[in-house]
Amino acid sequence: MNKLNEIKKSFLASLWFMFLTFPIMVIRVNTVQKEIEWRWQNMFFVGISVFFLSFAWRFLFRQMASGRKTIEAGGLDKISLMQQIMNEPKMYYPILFAFTLFAATFPFIFNIYQVNIMTTALMYVVLGLGLNIVVGLAGLLDLGYVAFYLVGAYSYALLNYHFGLSFWLALPIGAFIGALFGILLGFPVLRMRGDYLAIVTLGFGEIIRIIMENWNEFSFGPSGIANIPRPGFFGIEFSLQGSIIFMYFFMICLTLFTIFIVNRLRNSRIGRAWVALREDEVACQAMGIDRTKTKLTAFALGATWAGMVGVIFAAKTTFINPASFTVWESITILCIVVLGGMGSIIGVIFGAFILILLPEYLRAFSEYRMVTFGAVLVIMMVFRPQGIVPDIRHRFKHQGSMVLGGKTKK
Repeated sequence: MNKLNEIKKSFLASLWFMFLTFPIMVIRVNTVQKEIEWRWQNMFFVGISVFFLSFAWRFLFRQMASGRKTIEAGGLDKISLMQQIMNEPKMYYPILFAFTLFAATFPFIFNIYQVNIMTTALMYVVLGLGLNIVVGLAGLLDLGYVAFYLVGAYSYALLNYHFGLSFWLALPIGAFIGALFGILLGFPVLRMRGDYLAIVTLGFGEIIRIIMENWNEFSFGPSGIANIPRPGFFGIEFSLQGSIIFMYFFMICLTLFTIFIVNRLRNSRIGRAWVALREDEVACQAMGIDRTKTKLTAFALGATWAGMVGVIFAAKTTFINPASFTVWESITILCIVVLGGMGSIIGVIFGAFILILLPEYLRAFSEYRMVTFGAVLVIMMVFRPQGIVPDIRHRFKHQGSMVLGGKTKK
């Protein structure tokens, strides 16, 4: 009886989907010859596909529910089991060695186009880790993160155009200016949370972009800034191919440095304050944590990495204009954090590689690659809302002793 109900529900879902997609999938209007083409075979394919997908969808939901009941009945501790796996060093060494070997030989195995794509993916890894501080650890929904990315890129472009500053001097300056803008954004939104915070940060990002697009005397407007020099190394000027390979290895170093810093921040006192702020802001303030300082530190440190990557982006592309820093960049970076797992460093890395590399390698299926891209996001959010690699909350057990009445008790 249950199977008949499932078949009935899947059949109704396929009929409903066929009705919704009828104008798009069946009717084609030829404006040149003024004819209407009826593609009834597309309706058949849509109905069959939706029927089987709906049936498989319900089956997976039942499996998830039964697995959850088994875990609850058996009293299994998923977090502690995951901690045991993650804390096993023998599992890390072969994987770490394989990744190191692959990363070191990647530019010499694949062509320059693949190296360029991988460099872009590493840039988004750093951007995702920076936003992970604000959203994943501090719980502050920031939809204007691209503004700090823009500030870093224009810092290098304008400083080089007007004063001839090199990439290596502009890199820390871009990070500093990004942190400064992070603090400027943080002050007005100290009392805001949730949707209101997201709307204000979204507006902040759009304001910065529109200013750069219309202030022709300062930022050259929509025309942008061209001929931005690529970085050298101790006076050595690289060719185009050598510069791409050098940027790849530089991004690997910056990614490792970012992972180290973010991991140390997460386990530090300020990191624990961010997590407390994310869990309960009122309780966090009641426990004596300075809410203003904690929020401003999160915005400033997150914006620092965006400013640095902005400088790298300007040097990598040698041309920037405001069209490269739309709100969709912020949404993409936020999707990387959410898909990978908020607060999880490894999850953000996986999320960046999936969301940046998947559309590139699906260019052969250009008509369907965005559909596939969206389907992956929907499936992940339904079946694994905590992300690919969720953040593991550490548990500390204290076994102390106390003296009561002259006797020591443990």
